[in-house]
Parts: sequence; C-alpha cells; structure tokens
Amino acid sequence: MTSYRGRGRRSPFLLATTIVLLLLVGGAIGALVTHAISHGTPSEPSSHGHPSSGSPPNTSAAPPALSVASVTPANGTTGVAADAPISVTLSAPLSNVSPWPTLTPMTSGTWRASGSTFTFTPSTDFLPLSEITLTVPGGPTGVIGKAGGRLTQSVIEQFQVANGSVARLQQLLSLLDYSPLTWAPAGAPIASTNTEAQIAALYGPPAGTYAWRDRGWPARLRAMWQPGVDNVFTRGLIMSFQADHALTPNGDVGAALWTALIGALASDTVNTGGYNYALANKTAPESLTIYHDGDVVLRSPANTGIADSPTPDGTFPVYTRLRQQVMRGTNPNGQHYADLVQYIAYFHGNDAVHYMDRADYGIPQSLGCVELPLADAARAWSYLAYGTLVTVIN
Repeated sequence: MTSYRGRGRRSPFLLATTIVLLLLVGGAIGALVTHAISHGTPSEPSSHGHPSSGSPPNTSAAPPALSVASVTPANGTTGVAADAPISVTLSAPLSNVSPWPTLTPMTSGTWRASGSTFTFTPSTDFLPLSEITLTVPGGPTGVIGKAGGRLTQSVIEQFQVANGSVARLQQLLSLLDYSPLTWAPAGAPIASTNTEAQIAALYGPPAGTYAWRDRGWPARLRAMWQPGVDNVFTRGLIMSFQADHALTPNGDVGAALWTALIGALASDTVNTGGYNYALANKTAPESLTIYHDGDVVLRSPANTGIADSPTPDGTFPVYTRLRQQVMRGTNPNGQHYADLVQYIAYFHGNDAVHYMDRADYGIPQSLGCVELPLADAARAWSYLAYGTLVTVIN
C-alpha cells in the first residue's frame, strides 16, 4: 500500500517566539527613528515663513535709546531771567535712579524729575551775564529711562543770563568810593556779606539818594551825571574800578565785573585814590586844569592840535598810561617824526596828555595831543588814572 508524507505542522511555541522577536525588532527600529528626528537639525521654515517644530525664536529686544526732545531756555538764548527755571524733556519717562543734568557755573537750587522732564529751580539768582552751560549726561553712566533705554551721547547747551541794572552798578561804585557822589539807601541797607541779597539787588536796585561829596566840581562834570544812564561818566567809573581789580579797563560791563563788585563790597575793598577830572581849554592861552576831590590841583599851560590835526572836543576816559614812549607818525607836510615823550595818558585814539619838549606852551602845536611842560606833565600823570575823564572844550 503506497503511503504519502504530508506537510508537517509548526510547533505553537516556535510561532509565538517568532512573533515576539519581530515585535522587539520593530520597536527598536521605531525608537531609533524617533530619536533621530527629535535630536536632529530642525527643518527649514516653510515657504510661508513659519518656524519649524524646533526651538522657538528669541522675541525680546533692547529698549529704544533716549533722546533730548527739548531744553528751556533754548541753546544760544540771551537775556534769560536770573531766576528762570531750567527744564530738559527726554523722549521717554525717566528712571528714578537716573543721574541729573549739571549746570556750570552752579547756583543753589533743586533738581526734580517728573515723567520725562528734569526741572531745575534756582533758589539764588545767577550773576548777570553769566554764560550757563547745561550738560545732560549720556553714555553707559548717563541719563536712563524707566524702560532701561539710555541717552547714548551727552547733550551740551548754553545760554546767557540777562544783564544787571545800570542803577545798581552806579550805586555799588558809589558805595565803593569810585564815584564823586555818595549814595544812601532809603531803607535798611543790605548787608555787604549777604551775597544772595546783593545779587538779587543787581536786578532790582533799592531806592536811595545821591549827593556830591565835594562842592568844587565844575558845572561841566556835574552836568554829565545821570542816574540810571550808562554814559561816559559811568564808563569812567567802571574803568577806574576795573584797573584796580585786575580787569581790562575798557568800561565794558560783563560777568567778571559784577563778580568783582560783589566781592569788593563783601571784603570792604574801597577806592582810596579819590576822584579826578581834567579839563583842557583850547581858548588862548590854552591850558589844562586838573581837579582832585573837588579841588584844583594843577593848572598848566598846554598845547593842543593845529588846524590840520585838531584835538577833538568832547569828554573821553583815560584808557592807557605809559611812563614814556617814542611816538612815531607823519606830519601834515609829509615828514616823518619819532619823538620821545613822557608821562603819557591816552584818552582818545592816538591823542594823549603828555610831556613834549617845546620852546613855549599855550598855543596849538600838536597833532591832536595835549602837550605839557615836563614838571606839569609829571604831576598831571599821577592824577590821570585809568577812567579819569578828560574834557576838551572850545
């Protein structure tokens, strides 16, 4: 009987083992793929600009830098009130730890910050004609905003304070004995050492009265005096004070003059040289008369300018003094000259009172100067100080 071998049946155990192995291998492969995807390079953004499934982008940004929006008074302003507040406005609110702006020269007062604005309120007036420099600090240690932004660069601006009163200038020169007039306040005097009150009075002078110190002054000089007016009389007083306090004796009113006046008052540094005045008369015989504290101290024959080069009429303050000098120039006939002269006091351009060797005096002989004999010139020179007024008449 023929027999056939049929297909054998697999063992149930073998089949189960095979299935388990397949599952394990598949899981391992899946884990490796997942690991590679999660730790690999993020994909590029899509054509629409959306980020990939990697790390989110950094969206934080530095705060914007500050800028100065406005400054009051504006840069270059003149005539600013001595007690005017000063303000600086920034482009954003300020941090409460921001450094303050600075002022040079400084005066007492208070800085405050509100919102985006610094404001300085002075408690003492600035001196007249002071050049004030305002600096708003910038850079790493400069002004900082509430959001953290900084002013990248310092901002520097300047302005000038208004001038003081001519009336107070005249009062101070009288109090310091530079004027032939005394001045007395109508009320209680301001203490000379009260600097704050003295500076305030430069802008609002107190009321008071003047009186001539001496009776012997000529009518021409008395007529020049005008309270509150900056004329040649007042400029002469200024020049005299300037010469005594190491200032250029030019009669100009500046911040340095006001500072020196306040300082002299506080230290009681008064003029001890009295007041002098010179009167040159071109009526024949020509003469020069000098007054000191109301008394005539010199009357000398003099030579003034010839017709082709006359000595000008008017009143002029002495602005330069020289012990001697070689004067050079050209005569009307074209000849050049170089004359050694002595005891020189210039009062108008190249015109001066000085000694010149002449055969006689009392007639027009100069080219505009007032020439004196040697002894008289030496005596006159001691009175012809800076600022002394020289009046030429007739």
